[in-house]
Amino acid sequence: MATFKHISSKNADYGAAEQYLTFEHDEFTMKPTLDGNGRLVLRDDYRISSLNCGGEDFAIACMRSNLKYGKNQKWEDVKSHHYIISFAPRDAPDNGLTVDRAQELGEQFCKEHFPGHQALVCTHPDGHNHSGNIHVHIVINSLRIAEVPLLPYMERPADTREGCKHRCTDAAMEYFKEHGRIYDRIMDRCVPVAFSGKNYRIGRGRANMENASGILKHETV
Repeated sequence: MATFKHISSKNADYGAAEQYLTFEHDEFTMKPTLDGNGRLVLRDDYRISSLNCGGEDFAIACMRSNLKYGKNQKWEDVKSHHYIISFAPRDAPDNGLTVDRAQELGEQFCKEHFPGHQALVCTHPDGHNHSGNIHVHIVINSLRIAEVPLLPYMERPADTREGCKHRCTDAAMEYFKEHGRIYDRIMDRCVPVAFSGKNYRIGRGRANMENASGILKHETV
């Protein structure tokens, strides 16, 4: 069964999210791993893409939008939300799940459930404990930059408005949990799913844990 985790972060350095996703980090201290010359070490394998950034770097796009709408300017503001979708280790050998397929599923999940948000979608092939579970990281700017339709997990009009912020509520996590069951059914039946607009970078580096600057809020199974 796919599992979901949610982390909210007050870290104003949006670049730290991409650094974590693409470079190795110590799983206990959460500090970047350095080589003998003091340089960051790329992960062995990952896929990463950005959404709704207008061709700009994720960090720059987020900061530009925050200034435009006057949001996320205080220390106590939640700047970003980090969601992790972890697939079962057996999905790869039993159901043919690949890193590329998981990346496509993650991109579709982000487009469907976080429309109007600038986002990074990154897939790692293994967990920090080498459990073999392919997992997808979705990091979104908490600010919404476009008006969006009312989705089933949204509870108030502001949840759809441009210039307002994303809220991860219990209702939202229950909704995402149900979507995880849909993923399980897709895996079990080996149903082909069509995706369009695939545009991701293939990187080199090893998978690890979640953003150290975040505060764990939810975990569902």
